[in-house]
Amino acid sequence: MFGLAHCSTCQKAQAELEENGWTVDFRDVQKEPLTEGERASLVADFGDRLVNRASLTWRGLSEAERAADPVALLGSKPSVMKRPTIIAGDLRLSGWTANVKRALGVAA
Repeated sequence: MFGLAHCSTCQKAQAELEENGWTVDFRDVQKEPLTEGERASLVADFGDRLVNRASLTWRGLSEAERAADPVALLGSKPSVMKRPTIIAGDLRLSGWTANVKRALGVAA
């Protein structure tokens, strides 16, 4: 799971997953930044869904910053990543929605 340690949604997701028997390997992308290769791999897996266009960070970006390559943008502004971003086996999930919970077997 990738996210921010101070993000309440990430905290909730991690707690609910652990309550349901999951072992969560959490990485705070601000404290342990993703390499360019890791960001590129995530963008390849998630596409545009990886950038949270509803976030305060996104709203504070200039038009030029918004037009930047997502790999570079996630490197310079890790808080623009949709949180949490979860990789579980073949599953690639972003956010903590009812559909994500269902896919992971967590009661919604």
